[in-house]
Amino acid sequence: MTERVLKVNCPTCKEIVIWSEASPYRPFCSRRCKLIDFGDWASERNTIPGENMLPEEDEDE
Repeated sequence: MTERVLKVNCPTCKEIVIWSEASPYRPFCSRRCKLIDFGDWASERNTIPGENMLPEEDEDE
């Protein structure tokens, strides 16, 4: 029986990544791509659309 190998594209650079224990940064191809993605979320370049869940602070206070 042949085992099926799952391959995904790195979300950052689109390189093909084999989904296995041998790829510790999956779905990213490397630590660098993982950190680039994290930076995009931290700087709010990436966002999830929806209503703000945190209350707005009044500027007068």
